[in-house]
Amino acid sequence: MDRTTYIARRQRVADTMRQHGGGIAVLPTAAERTRNRDSHYPYRYDSHFHYLSGFGEPESWLVIDEHGRTTLFCRAKDTEREIWDGVRLGPGAAPAVLGVDQAFAVEALDDQMPQLLANQGAVWFPFGVHEGLDTRIEHWIATVRSRERQGQEPPRALLDLCHVLDEMRVIKDAGELATMRHAAGISAAAHVRAMQQSARWLRSAFDGRWYEYHLEAELLHEFRRRGAQSPAYPSIVAAGANACILHYPAGNAELRSGQLCLIDAGCEFDGYASDITRTFPLDGRYTAPQRELYDIVLAAQQAAVAATRPGARQRDAHHAAVRVLSQGMLDTGLLDADKHGSVDDVIEQAAYRQFYMHGTGHWLGMDVHDVGSYVQEDEAPVEQPDGLGGRVVKKPSRVLQPGMVVTLEPGLYVRPAEDVPERYWHIGIRIEDDAVVTPGGCELITRGVPVHADEIEALMRAA
Repeated sequence: MDRTTYIARRQRVADTMRQHGGGIAVLPTAAERTRNRDSHYPYRYDSHFHYLSGFGEPESWLVIDEHGRTTLFCRAKDTEREIWDGVRLGPGAAPAVLGVDQAFAVEALDDQMPQLLANQGAVWFPFGVHEGLDTRIEHWIATVRSRERQGQEPPRALLDLCHVLDEMRVIKDAGELATMRHAAGISAAAHVRAMQQSARWLRSAFDGRWYEYHLEAELLHEFRRRGAQSPAYPSIVAAGANACILHYPAGNAELRSGQLCLIDAGCEFDGYASDITRTFPLDGRYTAPQRELYDIVLAAQQAAVAATRPGARQRDAHHAAVRVLSQGMLDTGLLDADKHGSVDDVIEQAAYRQFYMHGTGHWLGMDVHDVGSYVQEDEAPVEQPDGLGGRVVKKPSRVLQPGMVVTLEPGLYVRPAEDVPERYWHIGIRIEDDAVVTPGGCELITRGVPVHADEIEALMRAA
C-alpha cells in the first residue's frame, strides 16, 4: 500500500475527532521487549500505529490534529547504530516517504508534545494498551497547565482512540483484502506441505521417529520460503489426544499411524494475519469413528458458511454450527437423547459444551483476533441466551457488512468419560477457514488446502 492510503486513513481519524468536538490524537508504536539478558524478542510494531503510518521502526510516535496535520517522532539517523541494527529512515526523510507534515527525532518528544497539546480541546489516545502512556500524557498536560499565564490552555478531556481505530479496521479495503488473500495462500500451502510430509514419513521404511515439532518445522519453512515475515500466532500442532487441548503448542509427542493431527497455523504477511485449521490422519486415512465425527464438523462449518452474509449477524454462524454439532452429538451417542432430549433441549441447556466449548469465529485482520465490537452498538440490549445455559441482557450481535473478515471454526473434542462411547475417545477435530463477507455471501480465501475428507486422503496418497 502506498503512502496515499495512510494519508487518507489519518484524515479519517481527524474527521472523526472533529465530529466529536475536535482535539489531537497521540499514538505510539509498540515497545521493544527483552527476551533475556541482552537478547530481544523479534520486533513487531503496534497494529494501530502501522495502520496509520505504514512505518515499522520502534521508538516511533504519531500525532494527528483535528485537521489531519501529522507529526512523526522517530529514531534519528545514527551511523554507528545503523552498522549494528540496520538503516533508519530518520526524521529528515520521513515527510517525503510517509507523507507526514513534519518529523522530529524521538528525543525531542517531551519538548514538542506540550506545544502540540496546547489549546487542544481533547487528547485522544489508546486507553489501556501502552503501559505508562496515560502518565506521560498527564505530565505533558501538566506542563501546558503551567504555561496558562502565557495564554496556553491545556486539554480538558481524555478520549479513547481505540474505538475510532477499531471501527476503521473492521471493514477492509481492496488493498487489505489482497494482502490477506496472499497470506491465506501461503498458509494453505504450508498446511498442504505438512499433510504430505506426514504421509511420506509414516509410510516410509525409515527406521526412526517423527514428532509434532517436525511438522511445525515444515509449516515455518513454507511460511518463510514464500515470503511471510512470521507466524501470525504460535502454531498448534496436536497429535492424537493432544488435539483435545484447545491451545496446545507444537510439542514432542510422537506421530503415530491411526491418529489424527490437528494443525491450527497461519502466517503473517505484510502485517496481516491468516488463520487455518485442518485435522487430518497422520498416515493418510481416517478411521471410521474419525471420519464420522469429521463429517459432522464439516457439515457444521458448511452451515456457518451459509449463515455468513451481509445483513446476517456475526453470531448467526455460531448458532448454525451449534445446531449441526448438537444433532451430531445426539446421532452418534456422544449425548444420550434419553437424558438430554431434543436438539433444541441440547442447545437450550448448553449440553453441547461438553464437546464444543468455544465460539465459531472471530474478526481477522492485522491481528489474528482482530479489533472491532462484536455487538451492534446502535441497538438496544435484549434478553438472549448466554451460551452457558442461562439468559443475559445485552446488545444484539453485530450485523455483517461486505469487507468484514471472519473465521469459521467449529470443532468437536472428545475426552474419555463414562457415558461417552469409547470409539470416539481422544478424537479432537477443528476445521477453520477465513471468510471475506461479500455482497452476495462470503468468500473462503483459505481453500487452497483441501477440507473434504476424501480430498485430504487423496492429497496424502499423492505424496
